Amino acid sequence: MNSNSKKDIDQRIAMITGDPKRAIRVLSVPMIISMFLIMAYNLADSIWVAGLGPNALAALGFTNPLFFIVIGLGNGLAVGATSLIARCIGAEKKKSADNAAIHSIILTMVFSVVLTLITLIFLREILLLMGAGETVGLATDYGQIVFGGLVLFMFSSMASGILRAEGDANRPMYAMAVTAILNIILDPIFIYYFGWGVKGAAWATIISASISCIVMVYWLFLKRDTYISFSKKYFRASWNVVKDILSVGLPASAESFVMSVLGVFLNLMLVISGGATAVAVYTAGWRVVNMAMIIPIGLGTATVTVSGAAYGAKNYKNLSNALSYSTKLGVSIALVTATISYIFAGNIASIFTYSAQSVFMAPSIAAFLQVMFLFYLPIPLGINASSIFLGVGKGVTSLILTVLREVILISFFAYLFTFTLGFGSQGVWWGIVVGGGIGCIIAYAYAKMFVKRLTELT
Repeated sequence: MNSNSKKDIDQRIAMITGDPKRAIRVLSVPMIISMFLIMAYNLADSIWVAGLGPNALAALGFTNPLFFIVIGLGNGLAVGATSLIARCIGAEKKKSADNAAIHSIILTMVFSVVLTLITLIFLREILLLMGAGETVGLATDYGQIVFGGLVLFMFSSMASGILRAEGDANRPMYAMAVTAILNIILDPIFIYYFGWGVKGAAWATIISASISCIVMVYWLFLKRDTYISFSKKYFRASWNVVKDILSVGLPASAESFVMSVLGVFLNLMLVISGGATAVAVYTAGWRVVNMAMIIPIGLGTATVTVSGAAYGAKNYKNLSNALSYSTKLGVSIALVTATISYIFAGNIASIFTYSAQSVFMAPSIAAFLQVMFLFYLPIPLGINASSIFLGVGKGVTSLILTVLREVILISFFAYLFTFTLGFGSQGVWWGIVVGGGIGCIIAYAYAKMFVKRLTELT
């Protein structure tokens, strides 16, 4: 390792263990850009496949939820690795950090193999249970290729988590940029020029992910300019290390599943109260909400690293500052986002209602976005509270708070407003706002109490 690489590593470690405000700003920007790239990546697939007809697009629609559930597990494991490695770095235990990173890679490989076998063996049956029907052939063609390459996606996610743990958020962003751009270029070539159809979209995705993996392997194992070292001499098999990673990783993965369950409940209420049109309005409007949530999620991801390092160093003042600053910054940005969404709700709605068949939904989508103005503001409280608990290794606590917010409170208030108080489909909107807001406030208050208790104990 040359002197410049050593200097870069020292600067990154000093950054995540130093001023939490600066660390959160530095780490969150690349993460936010990465998430926008992922959105562009997925959108490109849908746009190019749409040209093959509705059945091909529906095939992606049936395959993607299952794919995202499986990938959610990989992302959760990456969060578990980030949390543990950051805590080791904060405690100045480099050998423990190295050992945790090696365990993380091994766990990723094991989970990848198991999940690949399960999905490939039962893919057709699962798709039929999901209602794929006449599109099951196309969905299976696409899914067999994509699920066959699960190891690529899960390894990239874990490698990104390891790099972020030591304060390097730029290289994961570069890898995602390469993946997204390459996928956008290869999609039309494989789908139309080679005539591979949906299989072409799948192969474009796999090849793009392969390039990202090759880049990650080079950075971590060949170039070796990282704080983490992957050498056999640093590996000590430990069930405690595995448990530490899984105690954060599995609850973090389950949070994605919990949100999927909530989506099923809300769609059912919308169908009963307003039919397919109510579902279409919610689906279109929620895409805008998801885009608006990228920034607070990016801040929360940065907070996991910073809070882990602070907790490992027993620097509870930094832990408190990380929670307060990321939340204040998130709420400030959310206020701007919400204001723009409220003022330009009609213009945004027109993006989803450009055809003669959908123009009648524009007023309803605009109304949905204006109600969501109130939803944006408390969201940073809940996200950053969960990030603090994930960072300090309390994944189950984060999961409980998510279940309270997403399943119990939002479902309760959505039902209350929709059916008991007779608001109709708009009751679901207000259920999201009220239930989500109360859940976020409870989570933040609990996180503040937790951090305050740590500070008082020392």
